[in-house]
Amino acid sequence: MTPAARVQAAIEILDQVIAAARDNGAAADTLIARYFRDRRYAGAKDRRAVRELAYAAIRRAGERPDSGRAAMLGLAEEQPELRASFDGSAHGPPPVDAAEKAAPAGIAPQWLVDRLSHLPVPDRTLAAGRAALDLRVNRLKADQDAVLAAYPGSAPTAHAPDGVRLAEAVAIDAHPLFLDGSVEVQDLGSQLVALACEATPGMLAVDLCAGAGGKALALASAMANQGRILGCDTDRSRLSRLSPRAARAGATIIETMLLDPGKEAEALAATKDSADVVLIDAPCSGTGTWRRNPEARWRLTPERLERLIALQARLLEIGSELVRPGGHMVYAVCSLLREEGEMQLADFLNRHQGWTPAPLPFAAGTAAGPGRLLTPSNDGTDGFFVARLARA
Repeated sequence: MTPAARVQAAIEILDQVIAAARDNGAAADTLIARYFRDRRYAGAKDRRAVRELAYAAIRRAGERPDSGRAAMLGLAEEQPELRASFDGSAHGPPPVDAAEKAAPAGIAPQWLVDRLSHLPVPDRTLAAGRAALDLRVNRLKADQDAVLAAYPGSAPTAHAPDGVRLAEAVAIDAHPLFLDGSVEVQDLGSQLVALACEATPGMLAVDLCAGAGGKALALASAMANQGRILGCDTDRSRLSRLSPRAARAGATIIETMLLDPGKEAEALAATKDSADVVLIDAPCSGTGTWRRNPEARWRLTPERLERLIALQARLLEIGSELVRPGGHMVYAVCSLLREEGEMQLADFLNRHQGWTPAPLPFAAGTAAGPGRLLTPSNDGTDGFFVARLARA
C-alpha cells in the first residue's frame, strides 16, 4: 500500500469506529480486524501502519469527530507529513478543500472534562497513553520465578505478589504457559482488586459481576482451590467463558450462576448472610480503561452514566445482603469519576450504619473517601476505584 492508501484505509476505519461509537456498535479492535479480513492483500506492515494511524487519530480527538476524514485531518495538524497523502491519487484521499474543518484535539467530550478535574494532568489525558501488558501467575500451576524466567525482560509488578509485567508485546495466547493455565492476562489494577478480597482457603466468596471470570480465577488461586467461589453475571455470553478458563487454570472450586436482571436477590437467596467476602466489580463508565479503548470516550453520555450509577447502587444493596456478619464486601469500578467511586460508597455508608471502611492490603493508590484510587500515572495500572467494607 502507498502512504496515501494507508491514510485512506485509516479514514475508512475511523468512519466505522465513529458510527459504532454513536450507535453502540462493535469496538475499534473488532472493526479493524473485520476491515483487514476483507482485504487480505494488505501485508502485516501495512496493517500495522494503518492501525497505528487510526488509533493515533482516535486518541487525539476528545469529542467524537464528524467523520474519519476530519479525524485524520486533525492528526495531520500534528503530523504534517500526512497532509501530502491527501493527493487525490487512485487509492488515496481526495485533496483538502480550504473550507474543510479538522477535528479538534481534546481530552474527552466537554461534559466529562470538568468531572476529571480532580485528577493530576497526566491522568486526565490517559487516552493518549498505552497500557503495559501484565500477567498474573496462577499459583495452582506455577510460581512467579518460573514465569519471569519464561519471559525475558519481564519484571515483578509492585504491590501484587503474583504479577509479571512484560517488557514487550508477545503472542500470549500461543505461549505454553498460557495454554496450560499457568498465567492469565490481567492488568495490575485488576490484580489489586482481587487482592483486596484477602481471600484465603476455605472461604465462601461471591463474585457478583464475574463476567469472563478473571478475578474469580485470581480468588481461586489465592484460596489454593479450597472453599467455594460463586461467579455470577447477567451476561450469558461473558459468563460462558468462565468455565473453560477455570478448567484450563485447574480451578475446581468455581461455580457459575447466570442471573436474571432485576431478580438477582431471589436467585441468591440461599447465600444471604453467609459469604465471607463479596466482590462487586461493577459495570461502569470505563474511564479508567481509555488507554486500551480510547473510543470509549465517544460512547459515554450523561444519561448512560446516570443509569450506571443507579445500577451500581442496586448491586451494592444486593451484595451487602449476602455478606455474613463480620464478613467483607469489596467494591471496585474501572472508573476515575468520583460519582462512581468515592461518592457511590459514601452514599452506601450513609444508608447502612452497620458497615465501615476497612483497610486495603496494599499501599498503591491515593486516598479517595472510603477507598483508594489507582491511576496510570501514579500506579502504572488502569484507573480503578477500590474499597473494602466490613459488616458489623
